[in-house]
Amino acid sequence: MTEPPAPQPFAAPCRDLHPTAAFAWLASGWNDFRASLGISLVYGILVWVVSAVVSGLAWWLGSYVLVLAVLSGFIFIAPLVATGLYSVCRQVRRGEHASLLRSLNRMRKALADAMVFALILMVIFLVWARSASMIHIFFPATNGSDWASLLPFLAIGSAVGSIFATITFSAAAFSLPMIVDRDCDMVSACVSSINAVLRNKLAMMVWASVIVALTAVGFATAGFGLIIIVPLLAYATYHAYFETIDARQWPESPQ
Repeated sequence: MTEPPAPQPFAAPCRDLHPTAAFAWLASGWNDFRASLGISLVYGILVWVVSAVVSGLAWWLGSYVLVLAVLSGFIFIAPLVATGLYSVCRQVRRGEHASLLRSLNRMRKALADAMVFALILMVIFLVWARSASMIHIFFPATNGSDWASLLPFLAIGSAVGSIFATITFSAAAFSLPMIVDRDCDMVSACVSSINAVLRNKLAMMVWASVIVALTAVGFATAGFGLIIIVPLLAYATYHAYFETIDARQWPESPQ
């Protein structure tokens, strides 16, 4: 009589990280970017087009405050478009020839879990957007160049937004790469991600700062920098997951 398989843990264990681990992840991500240049540029250009359309719409429909809100909300939805890039990184890491078709196929298989994650992000983003609207009511900023009225809005809005960004970052840091790499459910992946972030606060603060800085560079270049930065960060995130999370108790996901 065969024994039943051992029950899987609710959360995957994690390893302790060096505070400067983020820079090694970036170096590995850059190597992957060069190894899959064509596919990386396809995803990067797609992200740039989407961000340009969203920004143009926000500018057309409202004020620059709405533009700031939409662009800041990009941090909540960006992990979703990186799912296919995680698959590319997985292929490169295994020494395989990176295939756009295989990465898109992996995205399709992860669609159900990605939609659950997207729903979580949507709720967070809607609450954050409502909070930004309330802050704008109590601390109105004019459409002119009056920085005295704009600074309180930016200061308080950034403080409130950082709370939502921290929650989102903790859940997103390793969850989607884990879904791509392993056959596990989204709840276990999110709990594993949050646990790893809490146990490596200093290293993850450095990593979050790197993400914010590079994303700011991407927006400062009219979004063109995102063509390189988004694939680079996606590949680095996958390496971060692989170094941090010990997910061997879950079976590997098929390509």
